[in-house]
Amino acid sequence: MSNSEVINEELEWLDNLIKNRIMEYFQTEDEVIKDVKLLELSESYYYDFIQKHNLNLDERKILALALSVELAPNLLDIFLTKNKLYDTFFTEFGGLLNSTHHGFIPTIQTALFLLSGNNRKKYINSLKLFNISNRLFKESILDINNLKSDINLIHNRLTLSKSSLNLILRGVDLSHEYSSNFPASLLTTNYEWDDLVLAEYTKEHLDELEMWLNHSETLLNEWDMSKSIKKGYKALFYGSSGTGKTLTATLLGKRFNKPVYRVDLSQLVSKYIGETEKNLEKIFQSAEQQDWILFFDEADSLFGKRTSVSSSNDRHANQETAYLLQRVEISTSLIILATNLKDNFDDAFLRRFQSIIYFSLPDENERLVLWQKGFSKKANLKNINLEKIADKYELSGANIMNVIRFSSLMAINKNTKYINEDDIIMGIRREKYKEGKII
Repeated sequence: MSNSEVINEELEWLDNLIKNRIMEYFQTEDEVIKDVKLLELSESYYYDFIQKHNLNLDERKILALALSVELAPNLLDIFLTKNKLYDTFFTEFGGLLNSTHHGFIPTIQTALFLLSGNNRKKYINSLKLFNISNRLFKESILDINNLKSDINLIHNRLTLSKSSLNLILRGVDLSHEYSSNFPASLLTTNYEWDDLVLAEYTKEHLDELEMWLNHSETLLNEWDMSKSIKKGYKALFYGSSGTGKTLTATLLGKRFNKPVYRVDLSQLVSKYIGETEKNLEKIFQSAEQQDWILFFDEADSLFGKRTSVSSSNDRHANQETAYLLQRVEISTSLIILATNLKDNFDDAFLRRFQSIIYFSLPDENERLVLWQKGFSKKANLKNINLEKIADKYELSGANIMNVIRFSSLMAINKNTKYINEDDIIMGIRREKYKEGKII
C-alpha cells in the first residue's frame, strides 16, 4: 500500500471519529458507531512517523486532525454546524474562521472535543497533551511557533510543523533549508570515521566527547546526576584552517546518527533589532527538539572578546553576543564552536566549555596517510614518491586534497591514469601561493 493510500485510510478513520463524536454529542445514539475500528497501518512514511515518535491513540487522533487541514479540509465542515437557539457556531467545537480560508480551522479546543466530547474528566486529562514540555510540541510534531501567548491555549490554531508535514508526505525534512530566516545548513560527508586523520592527542580529547554522546543519558538519568550536571555539552575546536574541524563535527553526527547544522554567523546580524535573536531561537529550538548538533564556524566573529561601545551598532552587536552566549549556556544540545585562534575568546567564556580540542597541522606521517588515502584507486602512482612529498611539504589536509584534485584532473585531461609529479608540485605551489608563500 502506498503512502498516499495509508494517509487516505487514516483520514477516513478520522472522518468516522468526528461524525461519531458529533452524533454522540447530540445524543443521536442510534447512529453512533460504538467502536470506530483503529486501523493497522502499512509500511509507509506515515507509519514511520508514528513509530518514530511512539504516538499513542490520542496523539494519533490529534495528528490526523492537524493533517486534515492540509489534505482534507472538507472533513471539518461538520464543525460549521450552527446552534439554532443562538444562531451561532457551537463554542464547544472550537475552531477559527478567516478571510483567506473559507473552511473550518481547528484549534486545540477542537482536538479536545474530538478526544473527550462531553466527558469533563477526560477533557481535563487531555489538556496535558498540549503542554509545551510534552511530546507533541517538544518533538516539534505541532508547530510551537504558532502558539500565541496573548490568548488562551485552547484557542490557538492546531498546526502541524513543516518538518512533520514533510516527513509524513515525503519521508524527508525539507523545512530546515538555508534561508535568511534560517541561517543554518545541514553538513554531510561521504567520508567515514576511519577516514579521519588526526594527531593522537586530538583523538584522545575527542574520546571524551564521544563518551558523552554514548553515555550522557545514563549519567544524567540512571545515575541521577541531572541536578548537578547540565544536559548540554559545549566543545571548542581550534586550529589552523584545513585541519579537519568541520569534517570531525560532521563525522561525529554521522557516527551517532545526529544531524549537524552549521550556523552561518555572517547571516545572523540583522539590521532589524530583535531579528537576530528570533532567527537564532528557531535554530536552537529545532536543535533541542530534534537532537541536532550545532556547529558554529569562525565562532570568534560573534563569540570572541566584546568590542568597546562607540556607536549604537557596537551596542547592538554586544547585545546579540550576550544573547548568544546565554543561549549557548542553557542549550541542551551538543554545540561545537570552531575557530582558528583560541586567544580571541574571553577566558570567562572558555571556562564554560567541557572540551577544548586542538587541531594541529598534520605531521609527516599524517601527511603521508592523507596522500595515500586521498587518491582514487584508479589513479596510477607508480612514478610518485609520496613519502618524499609528505616529508618535504608542510600542508594541511584541505591543502593536500586540493592538490590531489588538481593533479588528478590534469591526468584525466591528458587522457591517462598516471599521476604526474610535476602536476603535484604545481598544485602545491598553487596552494602555497594562496597563503602568500612562494616555493
